[in-house]
Amino acid sequence: MNTRKKTIIEYTVYTSIIVFGVILDQLTKWLAVKFLDPISTFPIIKDVFHFTFLKNRGAAFGMLSDRRWVFMTVSTVAILALAIFLYMRKSPNIWYAISISAIVSGGIGNMIDRIALGYVVDFIDVRLIDFAIFNIADCFVTVGAIGLITLLVIDMIADIKKARDKKAGK
Repeated sequence: MNTRKKTIIEYTVYTSIIVFGVILDQLTKWLAVKFLDPISTFPIIKDVFHFTFLKNRGAAFGMLSDRRWVFMTVSTVAILALAIFLYMRKSPNIWYAISISAIVSGGIGNMIDRIALGYVVDFIDVRLIDFAIFNIADCFVTVGAIGLITLLVIDMIADIKKARDKKAGK
């Protein structure tokens, strides 16, 4: 995996992704508290897609509820580690850094809720597939993680191909 120096434009992109994600997350959660909390749920497409207010006291998608301090500690360590890697280390390519920026953004968005409210505001309710209620921060973390895993798999395949070609004398 080759590494290279980052440019000021890349740092600006990473920071913009993080700030945009946190603002979008917090704005949508504020709207959920203001408009959904009093009515509980609002169907966009009945029994398919709703906006439903939920106080999530657990981890992502409501797992292991009422372990706030554990999640705050683990989240803080993960956010700091990823941010340090993002800003201090050389990246193999910009797509790794964009994926990490999305994960950091979502982590910060949910951390703000845990600190300020003691729970995370969730409101996106996809009933068609009977999935957990989630929020924009969860979307950023999920998309970032999928991007990161995809990039790692692509790099692994390329490394295997290079090793095979080298062994074959190509």
